[in-house]
Amino acid sequence: MRESTFIKRNLPRWKQYQQEPSDDPDVMAERFTSLLDDLAYAKTFYSFSKVTRYINGMAAAIYQHIYRNRRADAGRVRNFVKYELPLVIRKYHRILLYTFLYFLLFVIAGAFSAGHDETFIRGVLSDEYVNMTEQNISNGDPFGIYKNENEWIMFVKIAYNNVSVALQCFLGGIVFAVGSLWILFHNGIMLGSFEYFFFARGLGWQSVLVVGIHGVLEISAIVIAGAAGMIMGSGLLFPGTRKRLDALKKTARDGVKVISSIIPVIVIAAFLEGFVTRHTAMPLWLSILILLVSLSFIIGYFIVYPVYVQRKGYRLSDTGALIKPEKATPAI
Repeated sequence: MRESTFIKRNLPRWKQYQQEPSDDPDVMAERFTSLLDDLAYAKTFYSFSKVTRYINGMAAAIYQHIYRNRRADAGRVRNFVKYELPLVIRKYHRILLYTFLYFLLFVIAGAFSAGHDETFIRGVLSDEYVNMTEQNISNGDPFGIYKNENEWIMFVKIAYNNVSVALQCFLGGIVFAVGSLWILFHNGIMLGSFEYFFFARGLGWQSVLVVGIHGVLEISAIVIAGAAGMIMGSGLLFPGTRKRLDALKKTARDGVKVISSIIPVIVIAAFLEGFVTRHTAMPLWLSILILLVSLSFIIGYFIVYPVYVQRKGYRLSDTGALIKPEKATPAI
């Protein structure tokens, strides 16, 4: 094919690429592939022609645009984790505190009820669980229930179940937060009954050291999921000057950001429960270390770090965009 024919046949398409740029990844990929084909042909038959350099320049421009977008995406994720999410959490620290206190109240209520009614524990934890655990205690392995299944199967089942519970706890917030409160109430009663069951048999601190390996992250995730549901429900309960629907949309976006933060926490907790908790004879120092690391992460990222980010001058606009602190102008 003559060079003039090659140019005449493809020039309208090339001009379209230049005059109508696109940010759509699929469109950019299609154009880049097409230009590479043109460039390969041009280099084969017109290697020293201007048209070869022209096509190469267009292909390079699209490649750089794709690369810049990838870097921007990575930057957005980094900013979200490092600044935006902590600022959202900081905004709702009071709701997070109230959610924790509400949950703690029913943990205490569950333990108190279990201590005054022997049938209460069976009603909450089920006869099957209580009978199995009592059998394990008599066999000298009180936490043998964590060794019954294959590690991977246990990990997947627990992760799926806990993610489902967390999402239900969050979505329950749309009904004026009633659903979130109910799930927190139910889990608080269960935890209180569970701990009383072991403390009453002289195994309380051992249960904290063994079950707490995964329990610190797991329980924290449920409380934070409940707080996310309460955040969403607050838009309906306290819309302020906004219409209730507009307020709900805003608080729902914030709630989604908060709930997204605990998915990795739940997965790690499920991994610990499936692979680590079963080793009930592990050294005391290792159990304490895992507990302290888990607790330090929860307190650090969800309580201390958001305050630090806010005090550094970072804030969010009304639309949720990150506003970085202005750099001080040096005195002349």
